[in-house]
Amino acid sequence: MKTAIVSGASRGIGRAIALRLARDGALVVLSARDEAALEAVRGEIVGQSGAASIFPADLRLPDSPGRLVEHALKQFGRIDVVVNNAGATRRGDFLELTDDDWADGYALKLFGAVRLTRATWPHLKATGGSLLNIAGVGGRTPGAEFTIGGSVNAALLSFSKAMAEVGLRDGVQVNLVNPGTIRTERFAKRLASFASEQEFVTALGVTKIGEPEDVANLVAYITGPEGRFLHGALIDLDGGATKTV
Repeated sequence: MKTAIVSGASRGIGRAIALRLARDGALVVLSARDEAALEAVRGEIVGQSGAASIFPADLRLPDSPGRLVEHALKQFGRIDVVVNNAGATRRGDFLELTDDDWADGYALKLFGAVRLTRATWPHLKATGGSLLNIAGVGGRTPGAEFTIGGSVNAALLSFSKAMAEVGLRDGVQVNLVNPGTIRTERFAKRLASFASEQEFVTALGVTKIGEPEDVANLVAYITGPEGRFLHGALIDLDGGATKTV
């Protein structure tokens, strides 16, 4: 039975990924800062006859990824899948974004992912496991209101390609998913400035707003046996938002 670590698992995309992997039979380790929210997700998994353990932690802190790995091994004895999903960055006018905003954006989404990858890599190597990073389409299509997020996501794209080469040597599958606009709490805040969701969809130039389950379904495929041929892939799941080749 596989063990999967999902960071940022307390809500939104991370929650949906954790629920789907558990439904497919994985033992899931849930991590995020909000213990109560994590416990709620764990309750959902257990209620569906799945198995999960929570590890409340701030992955911006350098020692947190290592402690998360120790917890996962103590609970389930192995690590087969790691989903680096944690991290939100501040939007806004570039001239109003501070050094602290930039540092915080990189601290969790990039450095948290780098450290968790480093901490889990020997165990993924031992199991022939899978590393999957969740970035965002802003890494390929920068925007004036998303200078921090676009830069962080672009760094994750490069990091994922580099680790895919390491994965060839060590037998670890490495891929990345770029979600577009997904129906999460952050989406609700952006939608508030539009008259309707259809107006938002039209302005964005996409087919529809994605659901967290859309991302979870793709993650399940990539990290499952059917997706094993995917390696070093950077997949845009965005309803057509990315117009570049």
